[in-house]
Amino acid sequence: MITETTASGRNVDALTAPYGATVLRVALGVMFISHAYLKFAVFTVAGFEGYLAAQGLPTGLAWPIILAELIGGIAILVGFYGRLVSLALIPLLLGALGVHAPNGWVFNATGGGWEYPAFLVVGALAVGLLGDGAFALKSVRLSQLLGGKVRPRLA
Repeated sequence: MITETTASGRNVDALTAPYGATVLRVALGVMFISHAYLKFAVFTVAGFEGYLAAQGLPTGLAWPIILAELIGGIAILVGFYGRLVSLALIPLLLGALGVHAPNGWVFNATGGGWEYPAFLVVGALAVGLLGDGAFALKSVRLSQLLGGKVRPRLA
């Protein structure tokens, strides 16, 4: 097994880690695309606007949410700045988490619970931390996002 020692002293399998990151990135991208499709084709835009209104949110958010999920999902799926897009979509996921939080834990509860949006926040954060993995169209390193070299501090 080929490993690299990280700053924390833990090992990462350098041979398979990029593919694991890719699997997570692709799954997250497909999830965003499927939710955009669900809002557009199944719930319909008017139905989603009605849902937003029932939650006390502006109906004008319907199209921006659908487009963010669709365009962001495609970017994540193909690895076009997927790390950056994943981090940028976390506020959208936190909004979904806030809407579903009053319904309880399980997502199949009436109105959907909060565990699935919470898991997606963690997945998006993981892609943001891991990077795009293999087969990405255009990636950015964490050091580029932070404007210099990243040097993890030991606790």
